[in-house]
Amino acid sequence: MTSSDWSDREYPNTICLFDVDGTLTPARLTITESMKKTLSDLRKKCVVGFVGGSDLAKQKEQLGNDALDMFDFCFSENGLTAFRKGQELPKNSFIKYMGEDRYAKLVNFCLRYIADLELPQKRGTFIEFRQGMINVSPIGRNCSHEERMNYERFDLEHKIREKFVVALQNEFSDMALKFSIGGQISFDVFPEGWDKTYCLRHIEKEGFTKIHFFGDKTFKGGNDWEIYNHDDTIGHSVKNPEETEAIVKDLFKI
Repeated sequence: MTSSDWSDREYPNTICLFDVDGTLTPARLTITESMKKTLSDLRKKCVVGFVGGSDLAKQKEQLGNDALDMFDFCFSENGLTAFRKGQELPKNSFIKYMGEDRYAKLVNFCLRYIADLELPQKRGTFIEFRQGMINVSPIGRNCSHEERMNYERFDLEHKIREKFVVALQNEFSDMALKFSIGGQISFDVFPEGWDKTYCLRHIEKEGFTKIHFFGDKTFKGGNDWEIYNHDDTIGHSVKNPEETEAIVKDLFKI
């Protein structure tokens, strides 16, 4: 039975979950007023949430400081940090799962691998520690927008991230880790089952009969693949925020 919290919606048994980067916003850029209006209209129809690998601070940079008010469910770091109607839900932690010794081995391997890479540019913040994962960037997350775009083209041609992931899979095959390429410059490392499907744990008792998911990295190895293909979701693959808006408006007659 659907929670009475959603009785004001036209379809209280339906939730729409959105990836952030490339789905609700252009990559690492901010949400448009048009998208805000579409999401506001959608909340009259059904329950609305977002799910992404970044922490809440980075998601707010893109979605706005009022992100917790704009969405019914907010899932940062794939749901390791989660909010329902603005109230925080119980957390989990990557470091608890790994332990300090295994975590140090993983980080040391990544740093040595990056040190040996021949790239046109390297900047800073090559490994970012998050609540439920680490994010690894061969060029470094401190790169400018122009450098980010240049690296993405280089990566597509030379498969830098793909080869990096294969090396990690071979080195740490005993750790039950998953590697997910997302965005333009990095990939995520997290325990098996801690991909975006993790967020579904937070809504399984809500009684939703339809769970729509919208994402742009829905190819195998992309960070939307698992939730896009999950048995409990209806997946929608998009190329950009404009296509997201178009599909939402068509589906819900907004």
